[in-house]
Amino acid sequence: MWIKRSAKLYGDDIPRSEITPRATFENRRRLLQWAGGAAAGALLGESRFAHALAQAPEGKLQKLAATTNTRFVVTDKLTPYKDVTTYNNFYEFGTDKADPAQTASTLRTRPWQISVEGEVKNAKTYDIDELIKLAPLEERIYRLRCVEGWSMVIPWIGFPLSEIIKRAQPTGNAKYVQFVTLADPKQMPALGSPVLDWPYSEGLRLDEAMNPLTLFTVGVYGQVLPNQNGAPARVIVPWKYGFKSAKSIVKIRFVDKQPATSWNTEAPHEYGFYSNVNPNVDHPRWSQASERRIGEDGFFQPKRKTLMFNGYGEQVASMYQGMDLKKFF
Repeated sequence: MWIKRSAKLYGDDIPRSEITPRATFENRRRLLQWAGGAAAGALLGESRFAHALAQAPEGKLQKLAATTNTRFVVTDKLTPYKDVTTYNNFYEFGTDKADPAQTASTLRTRPWQISVEGEVKNAKTYDIDELIKLAPLEERIYRLRCVEGWSMVIPWIGFPLSEIIKRAQPTGNAKYVQFVTLADPKQMPALGSPVLDWPYSEGLRLDEAMNPLTLFTVGVYGQVLPNQNGAPARVIVPWKYGFKSAKSIVKIRFVDKQPATSWNTEAPHEYGFYSNVNPNVDHPRWSQASERRIGEDGFFQPKRKTLMFNGYGEQVASMYQGMDLKKFF
């Protein structure tokens, strides 16, 4: 039977081999919801997670074997794959949400190298395929909240960013981690846009980067990342707004001072460096107190209340004790 697991449960990881093969459910209508775990067991006894009922990926992307880490599974209904891969912010491929899915086919993800550099003892340039083998891949179901007021629930695949950091051995001077993304006009047709200074840059405090939730991400829905979702590698920081999750990374740089980041540089009064999900701090042009979950019955679906730290306060709030979260937004 199916067993519904709470995000707070700690247990043995579940190999993907125990989850229903994709071919057996890709044409199935979503007749059952996440909360109906017991009823689901009567129909799909092989699977142990209800995300098997979410819309199956389309296309022929390479599959990734990953173990589901039950420590990091939210129980919200998954956002359909179609929405995850066609409603994106990736300004290198256009500013409309539909642009990346239509134009990102020009991105070449092999060969691909990521440089780990700066205030570290073991600077190294990794080939992406070498990097993917650095640690066992995990599947984690995270909420992703965007500053524009929409959210998704997505089954990402990757491993803790801390695995890379440990091998790099930061020096005592390293206080922040900066992520620099690819900026190639031949592959990214919207780089001519003046909306941002390229390349795109993001950053985290070192303790944020080391937090177990911070995921070096190489896949989604059981396969490699589609180009429009940040292939071949990105970071996911689930308690922060989505723009903190840099896509198509080419450099991971350890620095001693807070690095300049793209949106904070462009509009510092709207996009703070920390950008933790905080429903009590409004964006200057809209409220952050509620959100609309993409894929839920259209525009007229009632909004849901936004959770502090996107619901991950138990794991991250201690990092911000004593900080004024309205000043350091």
